[in-house]
Amino acid sequence: MNVAFIPVRGGSKSIPLKNIKIINGRPLVYWTVKAACECKYIDKVYVATDSDVIKETVESFKKGIEADLFLKVEVIGRSAESASDTAPTEHAMLEFAEKFDFDNIVLVQATSPLLQVEDLNRGFDIFKQEDTDSVLSVVRQKRFQWINDENGFASPSNYDVFHRPRRQEFNGYLVENGAFYINSKDNLLRFHNRVSGNIRVVEMSEETFFEIDEPSDWIIIEALMKKNGITAPSERPDIRIFLTDCDGCLTDGGMYYSEHGDELKKFNTKDGMGFKILKQEGILTGIITSENVELNRRRAEKLKLDVIEAGCKDKFTAIKRICKEYGVSLNNVCYIGDDINDMDAIKMVGFGCCPANALPQVKSVAKYITKANGGEGVIREVVELIMGSENI
Repeated sequence: MNVAFIPVRGGSKSIPLKNIKIINGRPLVYWTVKAACECKYIDKVYVATDSDVIKETVESFKKGIEADLFLKVEVIGRSAESASDTAPTEHAMLEFAEKFDFDNIVLVQATSPLLQVEDLNRGFDIFKQEDTDSVLSVVRQKRFQWINDENGFASPSNYDVFHRPRRQEFNGYLVENGAFYINSKDNLLRFHNRVSGNIRVVEMSEETFFEIDEPSDWIIIEALMKKNGITAPSERPDIRIFLTDCDGCLTDGGMYYSEHGDELKKFNTKDGMGFKILKQEGILTGIITSENVELNRRRAEKLKLDVIEAGCKDKFTAIKRICKEYGVSLNNVCYIGDDINDMDAIKMVGFGCCPANALPQVKSVAKYITKANGGEGVIREVVELIMGSENI
């Protein structure tokens, strides 16, 4: 039995909760879980995490339009020790190996979203070769390396400076890209290492050298994914009703008061145009908010929205009533919210969304997380997505 093991922790310092941060329209961990599930040699995919939010996010993959693809996935826990900043990945692997039955294991790193199923299949093909104990993924780089000696003088380490080879004549060198490692359970338990014995490599494309460790890596890899056509199927249904919370979505969630005690709020004009675009397309629009203040009503009236539900304590029940009134299925509703009282609505409508600065547990159930924070054009971003100006 071959299993994939994908360790993901919630305590990343460089990018908080980076494993579920959206990249190219999906949580980061989605891409490697998907590749592992598609691999013909992998029987089971285990995602080990110490985070309830990450667990909920991965579990949600099994509820979308790709539910059948993710049937191999099981989310398991991991100890606090194995998820610490200083613990090696082998700690989590050994912890897993002591509790689960399998023959061979492929360690897959969630920070390598450029990994494709073809890479994993080739890796297992090589692993099956005679006298092979383990396999790791690498990239071939053709760069001229230099080193300093004890006196501080530099010299080339992988070529003759007086006979500089042309790129096409230079074999270069192999570098681990960290995407995946294949080993047997017996060797893992014996040597306590992800690779051991007779090791072979599988070469991946040079651009897969990049891993996501810093924010700048995010920009590079997302651009490469789009260039290479690495996409996921759209889960966006045909939207006929567009509803949103007010504070934290239409506004930044701040409460401002004048010296006379008047409450003030800051709205974004981009969102106003977004609602106008929706109305031109015949899509019903509205605000559903737990607040019962005149200021929200005046904003809804100015935007000429069809629905204003103020002082609403049960948003999902209100949405069901609105759907019944207009004869629209819940699947054809888009709702945007940012707090825990929005979660039921976000989960149950066809296209539940939230702002970039929503609570983590809200993000875990949203089908789309905007790049914008609340009050910074969230509605406009989702509108352009619905209208096809952007890709999920």
